Amino acid sequence: MRRLLSLIFIFFFSTLVLASSFQLTILHTSDIHGNVFPIDYATGELADVGLARVSSFVNLVKSMNSNTIVIDTGDLIQGTPFSYYFARIDDSTANPVIRAMNIIGFTASTIGSHEFSYGPKLLEEAVYCAEFPFLCANIVFEGSEDPVFPPYEILTLESDDEKLRIAILGLTSTIIKKWGDPEHIAGLSFLDPVCVAEKYLPLLREEADVIILAYHGGFERDLSTGEPTEDFSGGNVGYEILERVDGIDVMLTGHQHRTISEIVDGVVVSQPSSRGSFVGRVELGFEKRDGRWQIVDKSVNLVSMAAYDADKALLEILGDFENRVQSWLDQRAGFSIGDFYIGNHLEARLRDNALIEFINRVQMEATGVSISCASILTEEITGWKTGPITIRDIISVYPHSNTLKVLQVTGADIKAALEKSAEYFTCIDNEIALKQSGLTPKPIHYEYDMWEGIEYIIAADRPVGERVLSIRRNGKPLEMNETYKIVLNSYRAGGGGGYPMFEGRPVQKEIMLDISEIMTDYVLHRYVINATVDNNWSVGTGFIHTIGWNETLRSIAEMYGISTSEIMEYNLDLTRVRSIPTGTELIIYRPAIP
Repeated sequence: MRRLLSLIFIFFFSTLVLASSFQLTILHTSDIHGNVFPIDYATGELADVGLARVSSFVNLVKSMNSNTIVIDTGDLIQGTPFSYYFARIDDSTANPVIRAMNIIGFTASTIGSHEFSYGPKLLEEAVYCAEFPFLCANIVFEGSEDPVFPPYEILTLESDDEKLRIAILGLTSTIIKKWGDPEHIAGLSFLDPVCVAEKYLPLLREEADVIILAYHGGFERDLSTGEPTEDFSGGNVGYEILERVDGIDVMLTGHQHRTISEIVDGVVVSQPSSRGSFVGRVELGFEKRDGRWQIVDKSVNLVSMAAYDADKALLEILGDFENRVQSWLDQRAGFSIGDFYIGNHLEARLRDNALIEFINRVQMEATGVSISCASILTEEITGWKTGPITIRDIISVYPHSNTLKVLQVTGADIKAALEKSAEYFTCIDNEIALKQSGLTPKPIHYEYDMWEGIEYIIAADRPVGERVLSIRRNGKPLEMNETYKIVLNSYRAGGGGGYPMFEGRPVQKEIMLDISEIMTDYVLHRYVINATVDNNWSVGTGFIHTIGWNETLRSIAEMYGISTSEIMEYNLDLTRVRSIPTGTELIIYRPAIP
């Protein structure tokens, strides 16, 4: 009898324990940027990205745990030809990115900075057709504290007659007010996310068992050391939120396109890169103690979508729209008079060419800035020849998802950046080539910039750090202590590629569209574009010659086997040819490609 009573006790105790536990799975995407199909639109090849792959993973996880929620942290509806086509060409259906998210069954999304890129009408329509809430507590109507979007969502999940209340608070980076199109954000104010989080967290803690902060923003400091990782512009305040705001259980972040999966002072933190290439997976285990749920187990990891096939049902539903996008990509966007074509990539990086000049001039016109730098990102980029230009031709020239930023820098910063780019080369027996470290373990052609709006020459045979022989602007030497506004891609503006001279420099403006979209608009609006090359820069060999006693320009030219006119071409400040003072420094330079 005693044994029977013991078994009965164990049975009821086990039942009680099971009934008082709860397992919650949170799946996290961010910065999808219009990627639904697993495709690289520049090449037409398959890619390990997109909501269709995410859908397969979500379905698998939900089959293992019905208590699974899926949250996105913004930048959904802009960033690919797929989303551009809907925004600019054919909006006859509901937004296809939102349709994909409805099919997947997203629980909520935060408003991202790029949700405003195509204007308020398209954003309003996206919010209207979404079967999930777009959350944001810190975007309010101007002159009030009334949120434009629902500030939070509280949902209840049930399991074995137990209920878990989950609060999701949405916050958005205030960077939009600095860089967004003023017409797209008219009538809105952007409050400090930290202060808004401090306001809402105590209220939500009274209503919910677990609090998820879904923030379209990232971290301004290293999560381990606390050291600054960027200038304190207010665009990313995730670290400050963690420091100042109590009561957060899970913090889902985005905007920076980083891969982060950590537990910081007890708070689970996730940031799953971009484009649906990764999904953050957060697991929370709960036990009920004294009538309240307690988190007893927590974990977070990022799951690559490369291992998951695209959801065939989702592909079929949106297949007709994707087919229209592909047809549009191969349509004529404009007509080229002259070649914007690269046949030899080394030569294209040794002297000015029509393609890089085109990219720089598009950047300059888009921002109203007169100095620009850009790269030929890969060896696969060739441009186009005289004749029709397709949309695919244009986007293949800039396959990366970067925006444009305008920085305020000094002349010394520009020189330092040119010296960094000059490290790209090596020179052996007067033959210029790419240095081996720039080719292996992977090519880093995107680290070499070419500039427009200044005139410069690089001697690849000089020591590293001393290769820039001349930098001029409008014919005059560039002033090292003067400030200049320059336009460059967002990756480089943050110091990416080994350019610390740009990191932390004041950002004057950002164009919140991908560079490929800006170039597409440029061609579509003009239709006919002319290939031009102003030859404002080149790479070659050279050095500085200090004039000795009784030396003349002719004797120096004969010494180096060049003409006096060649010397004059690179020494524009020479005013006296027959009698040059002793000690004058002359640039002796031979371009690699005459």
